[in-house]
Amino acid sequence: MVEAAISGAVSVLYSCDDKKAREIIAFDEEIDAKEREIEDLCMKLLLRQQPVAGDLRRISVALKMITDMERIGDHAADISEIAMMLKEAPCPEQTHLREMAIQTSTMLISSIESYVEMNISKAQKVIEHDDIVDDLFVSVKQELIEQMRADPERGEMAADLLMAAKYFERIGDHATNIAEWVIFAVTGKHADQ
Repeated sequence: MVEAAISGAVSVLYSCDDKKAREIIAFDEEIDAKEREIEDLCMKLLLRQQPVAGDLRRISVALKMITDMERIGDHAADISEIAMMLKEAPCPEQTHLREMAIQTSTMLISSIESYVEMNISKAQKVIEHDDIVDDLFVSVKQELIEQMRADPERGEMAADLLMAAKYFERIGDHATNIAEWVIFAVTGKHADQ
């Protein structure tokens, strides 16, 4: 669901498809409901099964991950709202923003796959990939500052695009969190330790 939301957000940012943007915004409620459903299942497992060691880690990781996934859904809805505002003033091509969106989507998909596969190597690559997204954010910010200087009348549009870029950067951070929790699920050690 989160993969579909972020993919849709990337699409509407460039197509300014008002109908699709509204669908993604509404889809966020389904993601929120799924978060609550998974949380309930985890709590039932904790209370009824009283898991220990690896099983307990896996359930606690699922609880942490769904919070990050829910936030990703929120960010996808936020990007869709920005896209709806931008339809009135088509924006110049933002090569780095488009690349940032692609890289963020790649991180998200890989982080989820790393959980499904319990693959530490794949999770580590997601963590390392965050530097690429962070560097792209700096490039986007610089491009938008230059555009604001060159055409102050389009400053509001540039500010909106900067917000979209920040949401993509945050999605990358959430994908990194998911990858770190995968490593914890497998090893029992969190990246911060």
